[in-house]
Amino acid sequence: MAFRERVYSILIVSAADSFTSALVGLLPEAGYSPIHTAASLSAAKRVLAEETFDFVIINSPLPDGAGTRFAIDTCCSRQAAVLLLVKNDIHSEIYDKVMEYGVFTLPKPTSKPTVTLALNWMGSARERLRQLEKKSLSVQEKMAEIRLVNRAKWVLISELNMSEPDAHRYIEKQAMDRCVTKQRIAEEIIKTYAVSSH
Repeated sequence: MAFRERVYSILIVSAADSFTSALVGLLPEAGYSPIHTAASLSAAKRVLAEETFDFVIINSPLPDGAGTRFAIDTCCSRQAAVLLLVKNDIHSEIYDKVMEYGVFTLPKPTSKPTVTLALNWMGSARERLRQLEKKSLSVQEKMAEIRLVNRAKWVLISELNMSEPDAHRYIEKQAMDRCVTKQRIAEEIIKTYAVSSH
C-alpha cells in the first residue's frame, strides 16, 4: 500500500469547539478516518480504553488538566503518534518535558501550513511504529517456532530414542521433503505422540 493511500484514525482532545472544527476542516476524509473528539482528558481516556488511534492530538489546556502527562502516557503505552499544542509562552518548557518520550509539540497560535506539516511528521512516525510492530511480531513468531521445534525434538528423543542431532535432522528433512515449515512438522510430531501416549 502506498504511503499516500494510508488512512489514519484520529482522536482530537480539545475543549475549544473552534479549534476542533478548524482542525477537522484540515483533515481530508480520504486520509483521516474515523475522527473522534473528546472535550476533556477523562473523556479521552475513556475513548482510548475502548479504541486505538494512529494519531492523538491534544489542544492544551483542558478542563481537567494541561494534558502533558496524558500525552506522555499515551505515547509510551500505545502505538500512536501524539501531538500536543500548548501556549507559545510555555512551549519550550513543555517541549523539554515531553520530547524524550516522542511527543510532538506545536506552539499556539499556529497556522494551517504548520499543522499540515505536523500531520506529515506524525504520519512518518506512525509508519515507523508500524514497521517496529511488524518486526517484533516476526521475532515473537520465530521464537514460538523455535520453542515448538525444540518440544518436538524432545518428543522424538523420548519416544523414539533419537539423539538430539538426529531429531533435528529428521524434522529438517521432513520439512524439506514435504515442502512445509519445520513448525508444521513439529506440530504433527507433538500431536502424534500426544495421542499415542494417552
